Amino acid sequence: MNLNAILVSYVLPTAVAYLIGSIPFSWILARLWAKIDLRQHGSGNVGATNVWRVLGTFPGLVAFAGDLAKGVAAVLWLKSSIISAAAVSLQPELAGTAVIAGHIWPVFLRFRGGKGVATGTGVFLILAPKALLVSFIVFVVVVACTRYVSLASMLGAVALPVAIRCLGHFTLTFCMAVVVAAVVIYSHRTNIQRLFTGQENQIKL
Repeated sequence: MNLNAILVSYVLPTAVAYLIGSIPFSWILARLWAKIDLRQHGSGNVGATNVWRVLGTFPGLVAFAGDLAKGVAAVLWLKSSIISAAAVSLQPELAGTAVIAGHIWPVFLRFRGGKGVATGTGVFLILAPKALLVSFIVFVVVVACTRYVSLASMLGAVALPVAIRCLGHFTLTFCMAVVVAAVVIYSHRTNIQRLFTGQENQIKL
């Protein structure tokens, strides 16, 4: 594969996926809905959970849907626009990783974004739907028992690669899920500190 083919098959699609992930739906929604900068309210995080906390349930669900759609769109676009046959087994995972990275470190908000959970959900809804269902069940159970979305997000992220491995084989999707789980936990490092000190915010059910 020559340099042009590599650029077209891998570099350009990955860059576009990153830009899709960088679209700050939660920040835009908060500006349109309440004319506020979400970074200055609640936890300061530019994600659906903070929208839920600051603006309420319906805006939070809209923000979650928008962030989830980014993950779905990036992976589906790559799966439907494969240029090189050699890239078929790699492009969707690259796109998924890039769109999640874009959400967490968005170029449009000076690399300060969300935690990657909703966008990651969209990615694995396409790549590993059965494993995602297991992860979602873990998330719901933890939220119901503790009311800590951050804890549920981390445990759900950890459950995802375990479920992929148990339901299938050692694949590139599994490796990606391990990386994503590590990134999600890292992005929740301040939440982990608050959990240990008993200062983490709980949601109202």
